[in-house]
Amino acid sequence: MMKLTGINQITLRVNDLRLAEEFYGGILGLKLDHRVGANISYLRINSDMLVLVKAETPGSPQARDIRVDHFGFRLASDAEVGAAVDYLDDRGVHIVTRPSHRREGRAFFVMDPDGNLVEFYSMHETGIQSDSPDIDISSPNTNAIPTRQKMVDRIEAKKPRRTRK
Repeated sequence: MMKLTGINQITLRVNDLRLAEEFYGGILGLKLDHRVGANISYLRINSDMLVLVKAETPGSPQARDIRVDHFGFRLASDAEVGAAVDYLDDRGVHIVTRPSHRREGRAFFVMDPDGNLVEFYSMHETGIQSDSPDIDISSPNTNAIPTRQKMVDRIEAKKPRRTRK
């Protein structure tokens, strides 16, 4: 069996590379490592990479088949989770779920400009806990469905209308 030691990178297809760079670099603070041409950006946190690739065909927030389900960024404590949601909310990032206690720790979800779910979480020192009434076991995708529809409606409203002559 292989001995994997971590995740090297996550690659996301994005509609607007500069808008995605602003979200992940400007708001979340990932450092631009390098670009490959005009269509690929490599962002870094320590040894971890997030690769943003300009989608060949426009993605819709409802087209979950070309996106990842979600990915998460770990924070050091529950207090940092609370501070992170305030920071992101102040910058106009769409908060999908407010911080709640989950089996692995305290967590919340946001949506990036392309409709990808991004989790921010802290881990319990004792690891994943068994279910209890105060633990949120709901799926973040359930909360994201209405938001994705609103994003689609906004995109559709911006498209030019054809007129009959």
